Amino acid sequence: QVQLVEAGGGLVQAGGSLRLSCAASGGTFSRYAMGWVRQAPGKERECVAAISRGGGSTYFADSVKGRFTISRDNAKNTVYLQMNSVKPEDTAVYYCTARFAWQTAHVMKDPGSYDHWGQGTQVTVSS
Repeated sequence: QVQLVEAGGGLVQAGGSLRLSCAASGGTFSRYAMGWVRQAPGKERECVAAISRGGGSTYFADSVKGRFTISRDNAKNTVYLQMNSVKPEDTAVYYCTARFAWQTAHVMKDPGSYDHWGQGTQVTVSS
């Protein structure tokens, strides 16, 4: 069973950048499609980005498209979320997630489709 540990959250001003990382252990990282799911207070969980096993396919929510990028380094068992031009509405707890196989965007955007979750890291964007 894969374990996921996020890092890199914090406080950032609107318009700034932040990079989240997620280190995986206890499983064969390259077998998992990875995602980043966020949850803001009082709001539903939202998958903002996902990446396939080899990194050739990605998904981005409309709310972050053009501002966030996702990447992975299978040699380091790590997935990244680069957040640029952040907005106050990006404030949330960000969770690293994993599922065994890449599916269509309809599946990948569903937070409930992920089997493994990290503990989350808080991102706060000040205006």
